Amino acid sequence: MTKKNKPNSNTLFKRAVDNMPLGVADSYRYWGEENTVFLSSMKGCTITDCDEQTFVDFRLAYGPIILGYRDERIDNEVIKAITNVGTISGFSTGLDSDVVELVKSLCPNIDKMRFSNSGTEAVIGAVRTARGFTKRNKIVVVEGGFHGLHDEVMWKSDVDNWDVNTQQVPDIVPFGGGIPQSTREHQVSVPLNDIDAIDAVFAQHGDDIAAILIEPIMGNCGSIASTQAYMQKLRDVCDSNGSLLIMDEVKTGFRVARGGAQALYGIFADLTTYAKAMGNGYPVAAFGGRAEVMDTISFAKDGVTHGGTYTANMVALSAAKATLTVLKETNALETTASVGQKIQALLSRVFTKFGVEHCFAGPDAMFGVHFGSKVPQNYRDWKQTNSDLYTQFALNLIDNGVMLEPDSREPWFICEAHQTIDLNWLEQVAEQSMAAAINETKVIANILAS
Repeated sequence: MTKKNKPNSNTLFKRAVDNMPLGVADSYRYWGEENTVFLSSMKGCTITDCDEQTFVDFRLAYGPIILGYRDERIDNEVIKAITNVGTISGFSTGLDSDVVELVKSLCPNIDKMRFSNSGTEAVIGAVRTARGFTKRNKIVVVEGGFHGLHDEVMWKSDVDNWDVNTQQVPDIVPFGGGIPQSTREHQVSVPLNDIDAIDAVFAQHGDDIAAILIEPIMGNCGSIASTQAYMQKLRDVCDSNGSLLIMDEVKTGFRVARGGAQALYGIFADLTTYAKAMGNGYPVAAFGGRAEVMDTISFAKDGVTHGGTYTANMVALSAAKATLTVLKETNALETTASVGQKIQALLSRVFTKFGVEHCFAGPDAMFGVHFGSKVPQNYRDWKQTNSDLYTQFALNLIDNGVMLEPDSREPWFICEAHQTIDLNWLEQVAEQSMAAAINETKVIANILAS
C-alpha cells in the first residue's frame, strides 16, 4: 500500500501553486491538491515520486515511452549527438533524411515528411497541407478522437452529460473557455463506425471537404477501434470525392506495429501524423504522406507554409533515429505485445472471479479496459459501460503501487520494460483493488439510494 502522507509532494504543490495555474505545467497533470503527482525519478517501467513511493507505470506519459524510461540505447545516442554536433542551429543536417528514410522503410504510406515538436503541431501541419492541396476548407472528425490542443479541434461530443434515454445525439461543446465559436465553422463531427453518417456528411458538404481526420484506434477513448469496413469506407469516399484521408497516428504510430495502425488495416492514408513512441519520450513529431500532397509545402504563390525554430533539432532527431532503429531491428514490439496479452489475461481472470462483465479494446500495446458485455464501437457506446466501477478500481490500483489514468477512456500503455514486472504480484494487487472497488461502489449506491 502506498503512503497516504506525502509531505514532500504537498510542499512542492504549495510552491507550484504560486508559480503556475493549478500548480502544474500542463492542465492534465492536476489531480487535485492532495493527489497531484511530483516525481523524483523514472526508470524502465517504474516511476518514483518525491515521497519515495514507486509505481509500476501503465500511463507512460500518455504513450511516448515504448522501450522504457531512460533506455540507454536511446539516451546514449542523444548524448553523442549533442556532444559532438550541438542542439539547434536553424540549418539542416543529414540526420533529417536519416530519420525520414527510417520511417519510409517502416511505413509504405510515407513518401515525404516534415518534422514538428508535438502531436498538436503535426496535426496542424497535416490539416493545413490538406487544405492547401484540395483548395477546400471543411475537416470531418470522429467523436471521441483527440487531435491535440489547438482551437479548431478542441470541440468534443459532450458524452459525459449526454442522456442516452432522452437525448438523440450528444451536444458538441468546446473543451473550455477561450475557444471562439468561429473555429467550428469548418469542422463536421461524426460517430465512429457509422457509415450512414459518413454518406450523409459527404452528401451535404462534399464539395468543401478537404479531409477526414481520424485516429484509427482512439487513444483517448479506451482504444475503441475502427472496423475494417469503416476504414475502407473512409478510403473509398475520400478517393471518389477528391478529399484526403488523414490518419492521426500520434499514439498508435510505431507502437501497435512497426508501420502503425495502417499496417494492421492494410489501408493507407494520404497524410499521417506521428509523435509519442517515435522518440521514446523525447519531444519529436512529424507528418508526412504522398509526395504530390506534401509538395504543396512550397514557396509558390498558393504554397503551404510550414516551419518552426525548434523543428528537427538534434535532440529530437537523434532520439527518433535511435528509437526507430531499435524498433526496426529488434523484437521490442513483439515483446511489448506479448506482455500486453499476459496482462489482459490476468486482468480477465480477476474480473471473472468477481463476476464483472468486461472486454478489451484495441491492440495489445495500448489496450482499453471496459466494464460491459460488448466491446464499444464508438464513443456513445462507451457511455453505457460501467466507467464508475473502473475509476474506483483504477484509484485502488494507484493506492497499491500501479499507476494509470483513473478513467477508462485512457488505455493501458505497455512498453518493452514491462517484461520485467512480477505478473503474480500484479494479479494479487488487481484482486485486492477490484474487491475494494466493488465494496466501495456498493456503499456509494446505498448512500445515493437512501
